[in-house]
Amino acid sequence: MSENIQRVALITGASSGIGKICALELAKEGLQVVVNYYPVPPCEAEANEVVKEIENLGGKALAIGCDVTDSKAVQEMVDRVVKDCGRIDVLVNNAGITRDGLLIRMSDEDWEKVVNTNFNSVFYVTKPVAKVMMKQRSGNIVNMASITGVYGNAGQANYASTKAGVIGFTKTIAKELASRGIIANAIAPGFIKTPMTEKLDTEKIEANIPLGRLGTPEDIADVVKFLSRPNLYITGQVIGVDGGLVI
Repeated sequence: MSENIQRVALITGASSGIGKICALELAKEGLQVVVNYYPVPPCEAEANEVVKEIENLGGKALAIGCDVTDSKAVQEMVDRVVKDCGRIDVLVNNAGITRDGLLIRMSDEDWEKVVNTNFNSVFYVTKPVAKVMMKQRSGNIVNMASITGVYGNAGQANYASTKAGVIGFTKTIAKELASRGIIANAIAPGFIKTPMTEKLDTEKIEANIPLGRLGTPEDIADVVKFLSRPNLYITGQVIGVDGGLVI
């Protein structure tokens, strides 16, 4: 790729939390960033604010509202990114939710909502983006998994299952797409300071973490930046970012 062509990153669920910080950090690396958000007014306002922050840094960004559990809407989003930006070099599948509860009390709705948002969306977004990357013969895919997808967690049968699925999906597409110059890796965060962890007993959790603290979105973004480098000689891996919690 010519040095004059700006690389483009598409990040799902990038209006807040980890996705927002990843967007800002990739922008600092010189990438044009597409900030995907769930198409409701609060998320739209947050996404537009992320775009403003990137532009204030001297970068380029575009906010696109799209429900990533809707495959048709996802295809339209990818088509728009290619039309407006010309290419997609980095995909970060970050969108995710929790609906915790013990198995015997978990509703079908809570199961299906988490599966659709955390797992099915990864398929819906990656498939059309991979086609773009195959034509380019290059690309980096970073999927957000979780340590719960490796070790399980009581009360999170739905969440842990989706993250385990993301890991299997990542390893498989890494094998399928490697010959086209596309690499795919997953990140398995531990306990990260986000709205999802605000209600937890952090003092008790930190006592079990060798590094003695919860992680930050910046800790995750640092690994996303690394895994987004062109010509990286790493693929099909799951990088734990958990402060040593699961040593």
